[in-house]
Amino acid sequence: MRFFAALFCICATVSASAETPKILPLMSAPPKAERAEKKSMVALPNYDEETATRLQIFLDNNDFGPGKIDGQMGEFFRKALLAYKRAHLMPLRGTVDQWLLDQVPETFTNYTIPAEAENFVGPTASKPSEQAKLKGLKYGSLLEFVAERFHSAEDYLRKINRPMNLDELKLGDTVKVPNVVPFKIEDLQAGFAEPNPTFANRIVYVDTKERFLLIYESGQLVAEFPITPGSTKLPAPIGVWKIVGIATLPVFRHDEGILNYGVKSDSAFILPAGPNNPVGILWMGLSKPHVGIHGTNQPETIGRAASHGCIRTANWDAARVKELVTVGNIVSIF
Repeated sequence: MRFFAALFCICATVSASAETPKILPLMSAPPKAERAEKKSMVALPNYDEETATRLQIFLDNNDFGPGKIDGQMGEFFRKALLAYKRAHLMPLRGTVDQWLLDQVPETFTNYTIPAEAENFVGPTASKPSEQAKLKGLKYGSLLEFVAERFHSAEDYLRKINRPMNLDELKLGDTVKVPNVVPFKIEDLQAGFAEPNPTFANRIVYVDTKERFLLIYESGQLVAEFPITPGSTKLPAPIGVWKIVGIATLPVFRHDEGILNYGVKSDSAFILPAGPNNPVGILWMGLSKPHVGIHGTNQPETIGRAASHGCIRTANWDAARVKELVTVGNIVSIF
């Protein structure tokens, strides 16, 4: 994969009044445990669906990504919850911490799909030769648009909106969604990120076994997001690298030689920008050629399906990673 600037921007303005998530800010520091239990084995109970959803929302809002919001006690949710507790020196116990739930007083909110959403939905294609002919790699449906906006599994949105048929959504429809801080694709601007000296000392760790990207500052874990780290054929390169550039809404050069063998070929397709671009809404190039941290057009496969040697995240997580690191940061892959 080559590091490209976006050639054009598919962004438009979506009315801010269309959604009003009611999320309380963190008003006080979480309670501290007497000691940090960093290596303890903790058995978490199977929380009921609403409790699990509220905890997923809390973790997501605080940059400890639980994966897609689905009300289930999945692997990434469990790991993110324990990581948050360790980072904040909280007791590692299986009971629900009421302080966490108090930060999400309302589990769900309503979202009315604005007319401007049609700017982000359009025709799709599966073959690179066909994708290259499109003006943008947009969402294939309004359901996909809403699901990614609220970091959710499509099936979970279908479940909480029964008997409404979400496969037939129209502009102006109102949908029940998790009360999470939304991913607003209309706020993204195509181009390269400027260096941010505030984050110059941060270090990014990519744990290929646990499948998490972790961001540290002064020895303190500040954020954690689930990833897919490479594949058996082209694993993520173990070692210490640096972020050499960050591009939002990138154009992607689909080169089978690089994707399959890590070697550039003379034949490639240039795929336009958009959320369904193979690298999603972000390309963060590393000092290792053809390797980067990027978004995805298939958020449901994070942690499961393989990537071509790169570190892949959901688009909503990629957008936040971009705001938490800067060019020049060390990236340690292990």
